[in-house]
Amino acid sequence: MISGVSNNTSSNSNGSPKTAADMQDQFLTLLVAQLQNQDPTSPMDNSQLTSQMAQISTVSGIEKLNSTVESVTSQFASMQMLQGVSMIGHTVLSAGNHLGLAAKEAEDGTKHLTGTAAFDLDASASNVTVTITDANGKLVDTIEMGSANAGRNYFTWDGSDYTGESMDLRFKVTATNGEAAVKSTTLSPNAVVATSISNGSLMLELANGESINYNSVKAVF
Repeated sequence: MISGVSNNTSSNSNGSPKTAADMQDQFLTLLVAQLQNQDPTSPMDNSQLTSQMAQISTVSGIEKLNSTVESVTSQFASMQMLQGVSMIGHTVLSAGNHLGLAAKEAEDGTKHLTGTAAFDLDASASNVTVTITDANGKLVDTIEMGSANAGRNYFTWDGSDYTGESMDLRFKVTATNGEAAVKSTTLSPNAVVATSISNGSLMLELANGESINYNSVKAVF
């Protein structure tokens, strides 16, 4: 039994050590006291002492490892931010159904408003139809693309005659192969205007006001 031992190590309000270093100090203090007050006829078991010291070393190692991981994580986040800055001003393709319009000059000098977007097909399709609507679902135009291969497919729509708000345009893809439907994923292009870090992940802030995870980007151009 140990009595009369003064413990001057740092501890919290409940008397428990705060860190691995505090635990080591407390352990060594108690160990010295125990050795000084042990019964000579029944000395401390060496194997028990070794086991206790190993446990303390393990706790200290884990705390140092956690500190190292936190430092590496912080550095990685900074690297992500630098990587994200290079994306500003570029257009990225990600899951979505918005179809924005951009001015494009033809060879004869005339300017046209066009909208370019893409979609992924799970399999080849014998017939693909792109339906363009406004924000209220009102039909604006339909594009019959015919057959399309599995994978990434692009389309461009001439919206020069469209008088509504270009940011309100949406598109839907319907693909079939004979009588069977082919699954499609619509991909919307948007300009990157800023980057940020959220919960350790690099986020891209888009011109349409939305934010997407960097890992959601399907293409950059």
